[in-house]
Amino acid sequence: QMTEISRLLAGYRSFRQKYFVDNPELYRRLHQEGQSPKVLVIACSDSRVDPSIILGAEPGDLFVIRNVANIVPPYEHDLSSCHGTSAAIEYAVNHLQVEDIVILGHSHCGGIRALVDDRENDHTFIDNWIYTVEDAKFEAAHRHLDHEESCAFCEKAAIGISLHNLETFPFVKEKLAAGKLRLHGWYFSIETGALETVETR
Repeated sequence: QMTEISRLLAGYRSFRQKYFVDNPELYRRLHQEGQSPKVLVIACSDSRVDPSIILGAEPGDLFVIRNVANIVPPYEHDLSSCHGTSAAIEYAVNHLQVEDIVILGHSHCGGIRALVDDRENDHTFIDNWIYTVEDAKFEAAHRHLDHEESCAFCEKAAIGISLHNLETFPFVKEKLAAGKLRLHGWYFSIETGALETVETR
């Protein structure tokens, strides 16, 4: 019986056959020239929402950041804490010179659901992280929505908040003003496969 790990290793062998044996040109070029993706995608860590699969991307096409609930925190001057997402954004914008940033949210997001439910738990890191977009919950509260509607509303509103937070990074703001960078908010439905545009709130 094939275990999950053996299944993954079989997938690796298929990948290697495709890109290093049958068609080695792509990785030969990526090795020689380095990466030069034009798009940064900030996506959720959810196993159902892999941006490369959803968007049909090839190796080298996307620079991807994945975290709980596809959140972009606001820019901070304090460098004493760890800023993994911010560091990756800085690298993508300043070093890779990406031309587009996509925040890819999705339906049935566990992180946003935890925010809406305001669960009492010991998830210290998760709680602190998702409260970055707590304004979405406050906005939903004024709309008299049921639970599922509130979750869906907050999933989309959080994308808008993250788009706004991107503009608080000086190097992002500078590139936007110069017309060298574009921001996009997309919302993927796990139920239907639909991809919807979300604007800054």
